[in-house]
Amino acid sequence: MAGQEYGRIYSWGNDPKRKGDYELASPSEMVDLPQTLMEPLLMRYATLNGFKCRRDTEFVSFKQDEGGVNTTLLDSISNTRFRVRSKYLFGADGARSKIVKQAEIPLIRRPGQGFAVNVLIHADMSHLMEHRKGNLHWILQPNLETPEWGWIGCMRMVKPWHEWMCIIFPDPTAPREVRSDEEYKKRIQEMIGDDSVDVKILGVSTWAINETAAEYYSKGNVFCLGDAVHRHPPNHGLGSNTCIQDAHNLAWKINYVEKGFAGRDLLDSYSMERQPVGLNVVIQANASLRNHKNIWEVLGNLEPTVEARMKANGEISADSPEGRDRRGRLSNALRAIDREEHGLGIEMNQRYVSSAVYHANEGAASSFTRDKLEHYHPTTYPGARLPHAWLSTHTPSKYISTIDLAGKGKFTLLTGIGGQHWKLAAEQLSSELGVPIKAYSIGYGQDYKDVYLDWEAIREVEDSGCVLVRPDYFVAWRCRIWKEDALSKLEVVLKSVLSLH
Repeated sequence: MAGQEYGRIYSWGNDPKRKGDYELASPSEMVDLPQTLMEPLLMRYATLNGFKCRRDTEFVSFKQDEGGVNTTLLDSISNTRFRVRSKYLFGADGARSKIVKQAEIPLIRRPGQGFAVNVLIHADMSHLMEHRKGNLHWILQPNLETPEWGWIGCMRMVKPWHEWMCIIFPDPTAPREVRSDEEYKKRIQEMIGDDSVDVKILGVSTWAINETAAEYYSKGNVFCLGDAVHRHPPNHGLGSNTCIQDAHNLAWKINYVEKGFAGRDLLDSYSMERQPVGLNVVIQANASLRNHKNIWEVLGNLEPTVEARMKANGEISADSPEGRDRRGRLSNALRAIDREEHGLGIEMNQRYVSSAVYHANEGAASSFTRDKLEHYHPTTYPGARLPHAWLSTHTPSKYISTIDLAGKGKFTLLTGIGGQHWKLAAEQLSSELGVPIKAYSIGYGQDYKDVYLDWEAIREVEDSGCVLVRPDYFVAWRCRIWKEDALSKLEVVLKSVLSLH
């Protein structure tokens, strides 16, 4: 932390060349919120909204029958077992999921990349951050005889600039073991490189660097989600995000089935839509971690001895063919990492294919014109997420996003000038089927004004056409232009999407 800096890259939209991409993609700003700070917020919200939450409770086993699921739990304080009868069981029990194992859901396993140790520390490094701020730092020390259990470090800011997560990566051949706090403290002190910094260890945990995904996410009335079904390193920062998306996808479907708005077959679309997304995140996160090894190699960290490591490291500043080659490889490796830190595409380009999306008469989706990992391609093609565009009322008012019109447990229909019949059709069908549908018209003199004409550019339908959006902000269907049979067509679409046979 106090040593020489070899490379620096922007992250998550802070690159001046990419800021516009992020602002056009979403009305929300990026938030760097560690799990230790996010979970208390979620727990508080859940308990204040009627959910019964238990701590110190362990899942033991489950048995399901035609009517539901019997789950046995263990209260670890009183050492008492008890059973819960429920219609569904949601297995969000992490990377060591007992529920996935007991449900006998097969896993796609690729060779892992060893394990790592998270050490949460208090260490005031504000003076080191004053002139070179950064929220994530890779620490390589080819000049030291580092222990095999503490080979490379990654210092991750939790609270600026006094609380950090030090992720320690052992040598790939090292056994999985936990060292003493004193050993960790000494190694972290070496990584910081400034003896004036006092290090206090707050917690230690180990984790495997997995490349594992479930082949499917549900069996009967047991639905698995989160790290239980996609296990990967934190590269791209998509762990919690992907877990929350799983829950969002599943929640509205369960809700609709239970309220009688949808048929039971709607629940089959959960795994069909989310499994490919989870598998892709697993593959990309591991590929990005492997990219970091190119930097370790260029800086000499993979050489077997200190002498060899420092000889390789010294070439970085050498005026020689070897030096120019090594500097070129370092630049290329850093650019590869930039793709990871600005992977807006992998965050936003999900395109669902299932019975809960209506593709009839659509034809093939448009191809990606730019790198689909780096760049978001907004589209209203069914199965894609609803694109963001700023809207406003016609009198001075706060801007609102197209995304903010959608969600909240309802379907949303967006139309324009000449599409007033869609609004009447949506109201009629909502009454007949009981399905909550809100309809809005966008354009001059309509419910909302297209502030920057962005919606006109990305809606991919005519003024009188419509875009039908599911409760999870994904496009269910679109129609390019109003036609006389639109009411019957909208009814066919809704019944198909909701498995109302």
